[in-house]
Amino acid sequence: MVSGVRRLAWTAGLLSLLIVSAPRPVVAQRQAAPAKRPAPAPAESPYFPGRFDWQHKTPAEVGMDAATVDEAVKLAIAYENPSNKDLTIDLATTFGGREPYDTPIGPVKARGAANGLITRHGYIVAEWGDPKRVDMTFSVTKTFLTTTIGLAWQRGLIRDVMDYARDYMPPGVDLFEAPHNQKIKWDDLLRQTSDWQGTLWGKPDWADRPEGEKPSDWPNRVLHEPGTHYKYNDTRVNVMALAALEVWRRPLPDVLREEIMNPIGASSTWRWFGYENSWVEIDGHKMQSMTGGGHWGGGMFINAYDMARFGYLFLRDGKWNDREIVSPKWIAMARTPGPANKDYGFANWFLNTDGKPLPSAPASSVTFRGNGQNIVYIDWDHDIVAVIRWIGTTKQLDEVIGKIEAAVK
Repeated sequence: MVSGVRRLAWTAGLLSLLIVSAPRPVVAQRQAAPAKRPAPAPAESPYFPGRFDWQHKTPAEVGMDAATVDEAVKLAIAYENPSNKDLTIDLATTFGGREPYDTPIGPVKARGAANGLITRHGYIVAEWGDPKRVDMTFSVTKTFLTTTIGLAWQRGLIRDVMDYARDYMPPGVDLFEAPHNQKIKWDDLLRQTSDWQGTLWGKPDWADRPEGEKPSDWPNRVLHEPGTHYKYNDTRVNVMALAALEVWRRPLPDVLREEIMNPIGASSTWRWFGYENSWVEIDGHKMQSMTGGGHWGGGMFINAYDMARFGYLFLRDGKWNDREIVSPKWIAMARTPGPANKDYGFANWFLNTDGKPLPSAPASSVTFRGNGQNIVYIDWDHDIVAVIRWIGTTKQLDEVIGKIEAAVK
């Protein structure tokens, strides 16, 4: 489903003169809604950074107030999450404080200090900390995961997200054989509304953010009809990752690298880790099933620049230069809320419905979020992508975003 933008070649003399004076065609750019965007998109074709050359511009050059941008950066630094940078301790004292089966089974890495960057029209206008540092990104991994499912859908490997996931599994894979799980559709997995029941990689579904007044209640949770109840749950996301692996029949990091990260010029430093016990055999080859986060270790280890490139791909509606990498139809589905949670699209597209989750941001903006907090912020209205890593609270995040938005002239 990859398409390019075909340019017209004029060879006649008179037409050649006309084309020289005519405006250049806009390539791979969103159509602007008249009078809705306070700051117009660039008049020329969008800028896309090269792999080793991401250009910087001053805030003034991209229509932003330098002093206000500086205030945003200072807040992002001041609001650094005060929790322990040894993430083994942090996980044990947060998730592990109320969860059984909390022992990490994937790699865990101590994190760095607050860092990030702000881009407008594709150019870096501010950065802080050490954006080159590779750190765990926790549930931002879910967005990388669902994007590989989107690529499978584009290729026709998945016909429709409303299909039952069970129909795509080979013999011997019993992820969806239990009566309760047979009704699960791809859409349910993507929106975290599957209510999948069972144990995967030694982690029972009920053990993630357990529900009940006392521990004896936890394994006896209420079952919900798939698609009707939203529950943030890493076991179920890992089920989705294994189901995607069975469809692709290739390691998902290979799919991501070849189809997304190499084309957008990402570095060679990112890694996507599974668990020590998440190995399966497909077509005679050992493959590691991936995770959708770092809750039990693993997930995406990545730097802020590569996170920003990933966000910029979606700011440009899935296009990079003249190549369509991710279908705009998939992005539209990912940005559409499901019936069970109006503020959540596909994992991990956090929506800003009615401007309530982040009052300082446009209602059309989205964030890809991970524990810590790790944030990729995308604002189509003002052509902004920002990566904000290790910020404390959502209220503090909103303050930083408010400064970024206030900087737009």
